[in-house]
This record gives sequence, structure tokens and C-alpha cells, in this order.
Amino acid sequence: MTAICSNLDMEQYHQLSDATMETLLASLEELLDSLGRPSYEVEYHSGVLTLILGDKGTYVINKQPPNRQIWLSSPFSGPKRYDYSEEADAWVYSREDRSMGHLLNDELSQVLERDVDVRITKISDFAQ
Repeated sequence: MTAICSNLDMEQYHQLSDATMETLLASLEELLDSLGRPSYEVEYHSGVLTLILGDKGTYVINKQPPNRQIWLSSPFSGPKRYDYSEEADAWVYSREDRSMGHLLNDELSQVLERDVDVRITKISDFAQ
């Protein structure tokens, strides 16, 4: 099981979570632009990212500063709470030892019937 780093200070948490959310938003905007489906949308306001996939459901991903987590609600796998793991360099759901990036890549690839990479499997690649 991956060691979860729960001792992030608030500045580190915001740096990592903001970089994650911004990268995720850019990746999803590119993906939706390439699909060209008007019923699909992505929005980001006040730490809450919403991915609307028409009749396939809605994802909600939001920052949780008091817990220093990112929460994800999936129409397929349900709610999950992600902690930053320094060892994995990713936001990891400890009950499954799986990163948020991997879950989103797998689920969205299946739902959209194409390879999807939301580019958040390694946080150090974009958090500076």
C-alpha cells in the first residue's frame, strides 16, 4: 500500500491541488473540444470542477482544504477522497491504493471509447 502524506502544510496543499485542478481542466477542455459533442461540458469555479457527459453522467471533483484532500464523485465508481502521496507523487485513494489520474484515465477511456490521458498521474510533472 502507498504511504499517504497527510502532513502537507496548507501552502503545499494549495500548490499541489491548484496545479492538479488546472492541469485536469486543460486536459478535459482539450478532450471535449476533440469530441465535439455539445452536451459535454467542463466547468471550474471556486475549487469545484464539474465534467458533464450528457446521458453518461457527471463527475464532480473538488478541493477540500480542511482535510487537505481532493474529493471525486464519479457516476460509475461513486465518491472517493484522495490524499496526496509523496511516494506515489499522486493523489491516491487509500482504500484502493489507486491514483485519481489512473481512475479518470480508465473510466473516461471506457465511457468515451477512446484512449484518454488527463495528465495528472505524476504531480511533479506539472506542479512547480
